[in-house]
Amino acid sequence: MDKPTKLEIRNMTKLYKNGDGVRNINLSVSLGELVTLLGPSGCGKTTILRTVGGFLQCDSGKILIDGQDISQLPPEKRPTAMVFQSYNLWPHMTVYENMAFGLKLRRISKQEISERITRMLDLVKMAGFEKKYPNQMSGGQQQRIAIARSLLLEPQVLLLDEPFSALDAKIRSQMREELRKIQTDLAITVVFVTHDQEEAMALSDRIVVMNKGSVEQIGTPGEIYENPATRYIAGFIGEMNFIEQRDGTTVAVRPENVRLELGDATGGDIGGIVRTIMMLGHFYEIAVGTDKGIVKAFASAEEAAQFKHGDLVNCFFDGTYRYQPNSDQTENV
Repeated sequence: MDKPTKLEIRNMTKLYKNGDGVRNINLSVSLGELVTLLGPSGCGKTTILRTVGGFLQCDSGKILIDGQDISQLPPEKRPTAMVFQSYNLWPHMTVYENMAFGLKLRRISKQEISERITRMLDLVKMAGFEKKYPNQMSGGQQQRIAIARSLLLEPQVLLLDEPFSALDAKIRSQMREELRKIQTDLAITVVFVTHDQEEAMALSDRIVVMNKGSVEQIGTPGEIYENPATRYIAGFIGEMNFIEQRDGTTVAVRPENVRLELGDATGGDIGGIVRTIMMLGHFYEIAVGTDKGIVKAFASAEEAAQFKHGDLVNCFFDGTYRYQPNSDQTENV
């Protein structure tokens, strides 16, 4: 059974004086879904998030939550909560005071505030931190508190603007896992902004790929990766080799779909010479120099052991995409 729509953006446009911004954005987010806006800096993803949160007014279009138009409401009147990458905790307040502030404004009793904060700190694994100040905690701990504070307000839609970008890689990975678990357990509707494709692929139910103020493709992580709608997406999501053909078309193939065999470099889809072999964790990246440029292949340790720098090899492509001249549309081959 399809879940009901929680958030809907209809034909929304927001332009700045310099002409940047977003145009004709349409997006529906279901109840309990985590949707990520993904793209490089300046593509418009944060603009969309801020219009949903009420921090920017859209020039045209509508934003609806549970079917109600919230476009003209100020941020404090919207059933949303936003978490920024800079945490935005008040430095002169303890963790408890930071978390209680919004609840006090809603005139909730002291006992209920205390009970809610205790439950939420348990949920984000921060029990016992009530009396600490922000400067006494690590970045990851502060971000947990910022997320917990937002969840306490029981928003209909939680908005997260690159919340983990200031954290180191290991902590960022842990925070992603914890956020996903909390989001799934509580069935929260989340719109998440990031420029990190790995983060988007790991977290999302669906990804909205942005480019220059417009939506390029919306789909599940698998759909976006396996069937990139445009050359831009093919190059932005994951690693991709692009090989220009004599007829003007471009063939694209992912490194995991490149199979190497020792040979005289005249067979396969293209031949070349092994330039580098690099270990990247549980797999190796082998770069092959060809007359069409470098072609990268991913290989297991066992496969990589067959090759050394300077070997002549043939590259076989298992599954490619083809782009016609002057066209950005993908054609699976």
